[in-house]
Amino acid sequence: MSLSSYPSPVNELLTYGDCSQIKGIPDYVEELGFTSQHVPDLIRMACDEDLSIAADDIEDINENLQAWAPVHAVRVLGQLRAVEAIEPLIYLFGAFEEDDRISLELPSALAKIGIAAIEPLEAYIVDSSRDTYQRADAASALTRIAQIHPEARSKCVEIITNLLSNFTINDPEVNAFLVGELIDLKAVEAAPVIEKAFAAECVPTFLVGDWDEVQIALGIKARSESENRFPLEQVIEYYTNQDLPEFTG
Repeated sequence: MSLSSYPSPVNELLTYGDCSQIKGIPDYVEELGFTSQHVPDLIRMACDEDLSIAADDIEDINENLQAWAPVHAVRVLGQLRAVEAIEPLIYLFGAFEEDDRISLELPSALAKIGIAAIEPLEAYIVDSSRDTYQRADAASALTRIAQIHPEARSKCVEIITNLLSNFTINDPEVNAFLVGELIDLKAVEAAPVIEKAFAAECVPTFLVGDWDEVQIALGIKARSESENRFPLEQVIEYYTNQDLPEFTG
């Protein structure tokens, strides 16, 4: 990996540091002087497969730091509110299956960019050729956008609800994830679809609670004293019934 392949100050991200060891998110723009003219190189860095390798597998300290450069680049693009980075960033939801460090940063970065990301995110989410988990990850970006931009909330809720409406073909765990997003948005208007998903037994209750718990979380009904409905035995039973790959090592 060549430090010279990126111009200054973008190249400084190659040795900026291990994100897992940095407290909080730095103000890269203020500290390093990033501007809109650096966006193309930042996009290139964020999408650089040669950089996006597991840092834990690298012994050389410089290459270890370089492995974190795409994460820093994604953060900077968010701080710059770089609209031209929306499509490339959304692509990253499914680009590096073995590396979730970038995907964890994408919702915040896209939310910072703002409302302009909603339509491309919707196109990604409704594309059935995409992996369902990646589409669910993209839905979390919509939640972040709605939380920052209340005027966009109804549209974001609609998109997430529409994805949940496919509960019979979605992975059950993805359904639980989507219900969690709707709970975060206090999306009472999505209650009919959520109720149907639970009635069809397409949502693992130990992941998000049962329909009663969801209604409480949404503010539809008051909490009453209740026992723990989701004992360890239920978790074990769920995963025991899953078709897990056999270990051949």
